[in-house]
Amino acid sequence: MPLHPEIAKVLAALPTPAGGPLDPAAMRAAEEAQVPPMDERLPVYAVENLTASTAVGDVPLRVYTPRGSAAYGLLVYFHGGAFFLGSLETHDHVARSLAKATGLKVVSVGYRLAPEVAYPAGLQDCYEAVRWAAENGESLQWDGGILAVAGDSSGGTFVAAVAARARDEGFDRITHQVLFYPSLDLDFDVDRYPSLRENAEGYGLETAGLKPFNAFYLESGADPADPLVSPIKRADLSGLPRALVITAEFDPLRDEGERYGQRLRESGVDATVSRYAGANHGFVANFSWIPEFHRAFDETADFLSREP
Repeated sequence: MPLHPEIAKVLAALPTPAGGPLDPAAMRAAEEAQVPPMDERLPVYAVENLTASTAVGDVPLRVYTPRGSAAYGLLVYFHGGAFFLGSLETHDHVARSLAKATGLKVVSVGYRLAPEVAYPAGLQDCYEAVRWAAENGESLQWDGGILAVAGDSSGGTFVAAVAARARDEGFDRITHQVLFYPSLDLDFDVDRYPSLRENAEGYGLETAGLKPFNAFYLESGADPADPLVSPIKRADLSGLPRALVITAEFDPLRDEGERYGQRLRESGVDATVSRYAGANHGFVANFSWIPEFHRAFDETADFLSREP
């Protein structure tokens, strides 16, 4: 099917990007300016800002409680933004929707961003936040069951890397991983995946923009050959948590996400790959107000509630 008409309408109205180097400060300010006021946000039972004291320092968290209850499963969420954009505020609506749909307590992680901090600071923050959640389960009212990790775009990169590092280090508490249109191969060789050519232009995220948008992260020391940077390059995917990989039809990154899901299955991991027709990269964060795309939250809830 073609690109969803509502997405096409929004993309057509966007101004032509200014030339020259990317300006992180200006781009972050523009993102923050789009955050809706509190009274227009999806209501949940409670929202609390916390700070996790971890082995790599203090990590800001925002905890979303979906309803009044004695105990909850946990979902730790990593926002997207090419490793230099995004925040607890810009992705507040995603965390709220995840909490509302899944019934889990959502812990959103305000990890450190490039270029101000070098690799692997952001990844370390995400990993340590998951361990902190498990170690502080009593204060979070964790029921000891589900401990899921979820992320969109570069947040999906961190999901895959955190799950792999946890397996390597014998931290076996993560039960599920959810990756929304993840970036899993930071090589960006346009011949590596057909979608890099098929969806190269006209769908929001463009193939030519992948290198400059990820340059802050890569130039800070992230090596695309390292499986913690490009999780699809990991040789052994066995023993990882069950996975849901959601991709978008008109996304340059579509095929690497789907190939990752295939490789997980080939390695014996229970993995579901779900492609959303008519969608583009970022649709969960940007277009979930469209009913057929809001379904991604319901699919996530169904996946997390399935018996193993």
